[in-house]
This record gives sequence, structure tokens and C-alpha cells, in this order.
Amino acid sequence: MGTLNVDGTEIQVLQIEEDDYISLTDMVRKIDNGSALIEKWLRNKNTIEFLGIWEKMYNEEFNTNAYDDIMQEAGLNRFIMSVKQWVTRTNSKGIVAKAGRYGGTYAYKDIAFEFASWVSPQFKLYLIKEFERLKKEEQILLGWSAKRELAKINYHIHTDAIKTNLIPEELTTKQTSVIYASEADVLNMALFGMTAKQWRDNNPDKKGNIRDYASVTELICLSNMENINAILIEDGLSQKERLIKLNKIAIHQMSILESQTTTVLK
Repeated sequence: MGTLNVDGTEIQVLQIEEDDYISLTDMVRKIDNGSALIEKWLRNKNTIEFLGIWEKMYNEEFNTNAYDDIMQEAGLNRFIMSVKQWVTRTNSKGIVAKAGRYGGTYAYKDIAFEFASWVSPQFKLYLIKEFERLKKEEQILLGWSAKRELAKINYHIHTDAIKTNLIPEELTTKQTSVIYASEADVLNMALFGMTAKQWRDNNPDKKGNIRDYASVTELICLSNMENINAILIEDGLSQKERLIKLNKIAIHQMSILESQTTTVLK
């Protein structure tokens, strides 16, 4: 879920079955008798036609017979249509009514944009622009999360190399954990210039660890370094030799990644 800010109006966005639904209620919250506008829009025959076409395209359970009846009624002076009536009669999925903290009328983004255009073409354009901004932010966060998961997967490859090549069988579990921590700090030192403990000491108010606060480019570099370190371990290089090599690799890769990021942003 996210929040759009359109010309000072905060509009909630919910994810329903992995699709984005935008609050129509929030769109008209600052307009006098705004809630009545939604039902007024639903009484419009063009609106009913648009909703019917959308439902036929995306909703296999749409009640087309009920829709045909509604289309015959639409346009008459006595025609009344509420969100609840529309959903109940047609089994609509494009518009939903939610209760609770984020309650109100929500519509699939295509329908929400259509409603926004009916309210104000200018408002619709600002809404689309703000919605695109929100989706870009989500993609950035998704990319960060994916890179974090990739780093975790490569960590297992890394620890397997340590277990196979650096940990004699006679070591105790406690001794083994010390070696694992030490090897993790080889990467931390090479990339961040400090151990995990040093970071915790410097950041007592932060939760998690140093890698949880890494940038996307740092996580990409870390992922690469874990694989490289596993190979260096198998080649029999000492910890000191590996730290020196990994530091040079980190400096080189980060300079490339940062320059590419700057180019993209421009």
C-alpha cells in the first residue's frame, strides 16, 4: 500500500490480489458533497458502458445479464446506482468498497483514472504523474530487496567455501562461528572499511547490521565479492592476501557502479 499526494490531497492506494486500487473516496474528500459525486458518476450511462467493457475484459465472473439490465435502466430520470448496488448486481471486481481504517470506495487504476478525468482533466493528469512516481519508488525498493536476497544466497556459497577449505573438522562449533564471523568481516572491511562490531558500536540506535543499510550498488558489489572470495579461498590465499585483493576489487567495482548510476540519473 502507498499514498499519493495530488495537489495537497492524500490518496490511498491498496493492493488487492497484486493489483493497484486507488481510493475514489480520497479523491473527492476535499470537495463539497464529494461522496455524492461517486454515485452521480455511476448514474452516468457512459460510465456504466465503460465499466461494463472493463469487467468483460478482466473479470470472468462478471454478471453480463445484470449488466445488460442496468444499461437499459441507465439514462432514465429514475435511475439510481450506488457502489454497493453495482458490485452486488454485477459481481464487479473493478470497483470495491472497503471498511476499516482505510475504508472507502476503491477502483482499479484504469477506472480510477477515468473517474479522475470526469472530476477534472487537470486532476487526472496530476494523479497519473504521482502514480507513476510511486511505482518508480516501488521498483527501486524492489530492486534493493532483490539485491539483498541475492547477497544472502551468495553468502551461503561463501560460507560453504569457508567450511570446505578453512575449517578443520576438529574445531568446535564455537571456534567455527568465530571463523565465519572473521570471514564475514573480511568482506565488511574490504567494502565498508569497518567490521560488523565497529559498525554496531558506531550506530547503537540502529537495528539490524551494516549490510541492512547498504545501498543498492554496495549490495551488488558485495554479492560479487562473496563469489570472488569463495574462489580465492579455494585457491588457498591467506586472509590478509584476500582482504587486499577484495579491497581493490571493491574500489574498482564501486567506482564503475557509481558512475553508471550517476549517468542513469542524469
